[in-house]
Amino acid sequence: MRLLKQLVPAALVAAAGGAAVQAVGGDPYLTLVLGVATAALALFVYARTVRWSEGRAPDEVAVAGAVAATGRGMLIGAGMFAAVILNIAFVGGYRVDGMGSVTGAVAMVGFMAAAAVTEEVLFRGILFRIVEERIGTLLALVLTGVLFGLMHLFNAHATLWGAIAIAIEAGGMLAAAYAATRTLWLPIGLHFGWNFAAAGIFATEVSGSGASEGLLNGVTSGPALLTGGEFGPEASPYAVVFGLLLTAVFLWLARRRGNLVPLRRRATATLSR
Repeated sequence: MRLLKQLVPAALVAAAGGAAVQAVGGDPYLTLVLGVATAALALFVYARTVRWSEGRAPDEVAVAGAVAATGRGMLIGAGMFAAVILNIAFVGGYRVDGMGSVTGAVAMVGFMAAAAVTEEVLFRGILFRIVEERIGTLLALVLTGVLFGLMHLFNAHATLWGAIAIAIEAGGMLAAAYAATRTLWLPIGLHFGWNFAAAGIFATEVSGSGASEGLLNGVTSGPALLTGGEFGPEASPYAVVFGLLLTAVFLWLARRRGNLVPLRRRATATLSR
């Protein structure tokens, strides 16, 4: 019941926030305000439901250290996507045809803030954390990673390979980031940094959800095997490789800090930022 008590309110916030953003018809400044408001509400609701259903302080969203951890995550996420796009550009799969849209990038800040926070609350804060208590870190990472990939099959230009790639590079990496730090701030920053770099800077497709307007007028072309095709660079082998590398690093940190939960051991790992 604890899972449902936390999952249902968080899912309602995500759905309402998504509907509100859609309702403003792409207005960049309203999208920014509504997106940030949705992110803040999702964190507030999560903290309250954890207190209510578990009778504890929600340390994973504690204010102390939040800015620094989120900032680190944003730098890692944006840097990872930049590395992916540079590799694609090196083989002729991406080029920049001038500057793009500043207002488009502004809208992406709000849109991606809402997406990053609501998805991290749902998948890492609730699903991964609670499932991990039952079956251990590694199995929970695999299970919730698969669910995270399957969720992206509902996007407009989704492909099975794209969903598999997301499950590996993002579902696994973000869960490992949470396991390493025992806070949601690093995975939220990672998620936002990756998505904003993809859409708000390089103007590529994000998880098959359609083209976006970013700071650059980017053009992707060439073999879908290398570029990710209509799903976007997240379905490229470069993204999978970099995601796996970061997953390994975060799991190593989690093990070093004593944060890995073994199979069938019901215990709360030590908080480590």
